[in-house]
Amino acid sequence: MKLQCTQEDLAKGLSIASRAVATRHVLPVLGNVMLSAEDESRLKLSATNLEISISCWVNARVEEKGAITVPARLLSDLVNSLPPERIDMELVERTQTLNLKCARFEANVKGIAAEEFPLIPSITGDYQMTNSLAPGRVAFLPGEREGERVCQVSLEPEMLREMIRQVTIAAATDESRPILTGVLTKFEGQSLTLVAADGFRLSVRTAELVEPVPEPLSVIIPARAFQEISRIASEEEEPITLIIAPDRNQAFFKATGVELISQLIEGTYPNYGSVIPNSHTTRTVVNTKEFFDALKVAFSFARDRANLVRLQVVPGGELTPGQITIMAASAESGDNVGEIDGVVEGAKSKIALNARYLMQALAVVGTEQVALEMTTPNAPLALKPVGGGNFTHIIMPMAIVDEEEEETSDSQPNAG
Repeated sequence: MKLQCTQEDLAKGLSIASRAVATRHVLPVLGNVMLSAEDESRLKLSATNLEISISCWVNARVEEKGAITVPARLLSDLVNSLPPERIDMELVERTQTLNLKCARFEANVKGIAAEEFPLIPSITGDYQMTNSLAPGRVAFLPGEREGERVCQVSLEPEMLREMIRQVTIAAATDESRPILTGVLTKFEGQSLTLVAADGFRLSVRTAELVEPVPEPLSVIIPARAFQEISRIASEEEEPITLIIAPDRNQAFFKATGVELISQLIEGTYPNYGSVIPNSHTTRTVVNTKEFFDALKVAFSFARDRANLVRLQVVPGGELTPGQITIMAASAESGDNVGEIDGVVEGAKSKIALNARYLMQALAVVGTEQVALEMTTPNAPLALKPVGGGNFTHIIMPMAIVDEEEEETSDSQPNAG
């Protein structure tokens, strides 16, 4: 292998591919990134932790084809330290050493043969994907294997990024219940629905498709896979392709110059519909930023007490607006009371919630105003955007707040 590329392009490519490098690995090669010169004008960078794989391509002038794997962190640190000049790379096959020259710097990085690297599937190589699929359309295509069917959907990048932001905040990070670390991805009728829950909160986001899907499909994709493609394609303007291959237990994301492959999570997702309230006794509409800012003040005291804040909603009169009072107290730090105006429909109400969960939801709601729907102090709170967005966020209460109560239990019901 012998090639030239720019320091900027190589550094960017390594920052993308390295997101999939295994942090804890039994096989040394899983801590490496594979450099593969497959054609005359591009260098392919690949990494995997056996659950998620990322491949990206950078511009290069290839004189000799070849491949090698080298330690990802070492190569990234090295390239990021080099001046923004041309980098010349050459593989010494006898010793499996990659020689790099840039300006007045030269380095030799010992690697592991490319043959030791796990095989990473290719979207274009393994599937008969169509390049003419318009955004919002879904197609079921034949796979390479006999009788295999794969689902391909084209999604607008900004819409997909927003859906990912709104849903993945509720995905579990605790591996004790692996299925909750994933995002339920459903194609049904003319809708795409993403769902995530961690036992304390639930996020549901729906997007309309251009036409009904030929057949329903439901899979669980790791939340990390969604988060990585959102990060990788943060500036993507072209539609992002998602291919789901249930028979191979894989999901593929394709953006410009990048492919991300993820294993699906096997199992049955909990019945999330039973957690979503179908009615409310109090509905409050408030300014999203004002509410967030008030919670931020209260959080300074709430974090010493399991992030607990109390909300008290009072309807307005003929000449006065309704109000939400936000209260937080800590035996060590003190207490705080804040008030904001809102439009309150229904009865006076109280609830105690995790302030961090509520702030995270408000940060991704995406509208100037937000509606809070409540029934009783020990029932879930539903948060919904006002004026757009098919998004519902459910937060379980942390305690029952009675009128005469002085202390509150920090126990919390389970939402999944």
